[in-house]
Amino acid sequence: MLFVTNDRCVEHTAGEMHPESPQRLRAVFAALDRADLREAVTLVEAPKAPLELLAGVHTQDLVDMIQAVSARGGGRIDMDTVVAPASFDAARYAAGAGLESIERLGRGEADTAFCAVRPPGHHATKAESMGFCLFNNVVLGAERARREHGLGRVAVVDFDVHHGNGTQAAFE
Repeated sequence: MLFVTNDRCVEHTAGEMHPESPQRLRAVFAALDRADLREAVTLVEAPKAPLELLAGVHTQDLVDMIQAVSARGGGRIDMDTVVAPASFDAARYAAGAGLESIERLGRGEADTAFCAVRPPGHHATKAESMGFCLFNNVVLGAERARREHGLGRVAVVDFDVHHGNGTQAAFE
C-alpha cells in the first residue's frame, strides 16, 4: 500500500479551537507508528499539484483567491473555512497526493493508496471553498484517473460524517 503524504500539510492551521487541526494528521502518523505499520507501507512524498490542474477542476478565480488570501497572511473564507499563510501550499500538496497516488497505481506500483493530507477537499465546489476544504483533491484525482488512465468509472468512498457535496456536484 502507498501511504502518500507531505509534512507541509501539517502547516495549514485554522486556529487553536478549530476542529480541522494539524493534530488530525499527527494522530494518523502516531497510529501508523503504534501499529508498527511503517514497514508495511511504501511512504511517498506528495508533490504540489500543478496550478493548471487545479484550475481545471476549479475556477481560476477560486485558485487565485486562495493564493492571495494565503499570501497576505490568511483569513476566513466562510464560518468554517480558514486560510492561513501556509494553506495554499498545503492544499496543493494535499491535491498532489491524490495525483501522485493515481500515477503510481496506474504504473502498478501498488494496489491501494492512502493519502494522509490536509486540508480536506470533499466540500470544495468548482467556484467555492467551504466546509474546511480549499480545493477538491478527490475530484482532481478521480478526473486524472478517468482522463489520463482511461478509467470510465471511478468510485469515490467518502467516510466523513456527512457527504462531500463538492465531490457530488462535480460529477452530477
